Amino acid sequence: MNHHAVEADEVAGNLYQRWAVVIGVMIVIALLAVFGIKDPLLSRAVIIAGVCLALWLGEVVPAYVPTLALWALTPLLLQPLNDEFRLGRVLGWSADPVLALFLGGFALSVTARRYGLDSRIAQLTVQWSRGHKLALLALTAAATAGLSMWMSNIPAAAMMIAALRPLFANGNDNPFRRALLLSVAVGANFGGMATPVGTGPNAIALATISKSMPITFLHWMSFALPLTVGMLIAGIALLALRFRVSGSVALPRLETQSIDRKTIGVFVVYAVTILAWLTEPLHGAPSAIVAVIATAILFGSKLLTREDLGAIDWSTLGLIAGGIALGKLLEQSGVVSAAANVVAWADMPRFWRLLILSLASATLSALMSNTATVTMLIPLAASFDPAPSTAVLIAIAASMGIPFVISTPPNAMVYGEGGIKSSDLFVPGIILMLAGSLLISLTGPAVLELIGIP
Repeated sequence: MNHHAVEADEVAGNLYQRWAVVIGVMIVIALLAVFGIKDPLLSRAVIIAGVCLALWLGEVVPAYVPTLALWALTPLLLQPLNDEFRLGRVLGWSADPVLALFLGGFALSVTARRYGLDSRIAQLTVQWSRGHKLALLALTAAATAGLSMWMSNIPAAAMMIAALRPLFANGNDNPFRRALLLSVAVGANFGGMATPVGTGPNAIALATISKSMPITFLHWMSFALPLTVGMLIAGIALLALRFRVSGSVALPRLETQSIDRKTIGVFVVYAVTILAWLTEPLHGAPSAIVAVIATAILFGSKLLTREDLGAIDWSTLGLIAGGIALGKLLEQSGVVSAAANVVAWADMPRFWRLLILSLASATLSALMSNTATVTMLIPLAASFDPAPSTAVLIAIAASMGIPFVISTPPNAMVYGEGGIKSSDLFVPGIILMLAGSLLISLTGPAVLELIGIP
């Protein structure tokens, strides 16, 4: 049997095992709900939520499939008990402006990849370091974070890894190589915190609190960008100390890319869109509308074509839509309030509540989908602590869950380059996770209050 056939058999075997676990979890949840919950509405809502979460966490189907299951099962099982759960209202749960905001972000991301903006930034990062190892380490983390602020962390990490690969053509046994690859993971993981479009949990938080406290792009970045910078500095310092980064390294010769008229047009659209997002308090146009206009301009000017529609991350949009709808289901069916009553959260000092929620968000996100994690935790927290700042902090904490190889796609990509040990990720990752969760629990409410988010 050839090597590819063996790999195919292993993949199929793993899929069957995951399906067995997912089905087993669904059966257990259904039995517990049927025999342990007297209220039929509550029982059926728990079954629906359990099925969707098991599918999301088991990763046995594409990320948008549980969303479709949620849209179908909710009216099917709950409408006979309460007409509030009819299909039209259930679909309306997911019709949130944050989806338009992320659509614009994904369109900008596709544009950057098509016209090589991301690869230009990666190459400039290497050149600007002038061969100084510490400078290259810091610039690599900063550039990856900068890319991850506006696009998915997967292509951001891929571009930086590709730019760094020529530096280490002689082998994997190089401490500085390990440090550089890990700086890519650190930058990709923390960069998503800085903007509303950086990662899925940010979208869930914005959608949850949009009615009580609309948050602008500038609001979010006023809090999250300094935190991102602080976490990056801490991560770079840990890597520099752990791998004793010092001295210089020979840089490869990189080809200069030409800039044509379309590339200039892309730069202009990017600059104007980001400027419009940041100046929302001045012109009053919501960031979601700015994102739709930017998307229309990109396709209308033919900078993007019909073929580029397929490159937009519709799967993640479907996941976010499902996360928003699941949060509404848990809230409106009474599951959240019932779960909140199990623990006397209201009697607990707010710092300890936030620390527990932040650590739970970071830990669960390190082991499973960060979007599914905040989908569960934010409605739960809102039942006993409805402050908008709590939802924001839970979403931010999800980006702290980075200590394992499986925690995030950039971690897995870096590990896949070879030469990286699990402990290389775990030691700095667990330190940053614990320190970050403690930091936002201590200072987050006060800083958010200062910028107008109670």
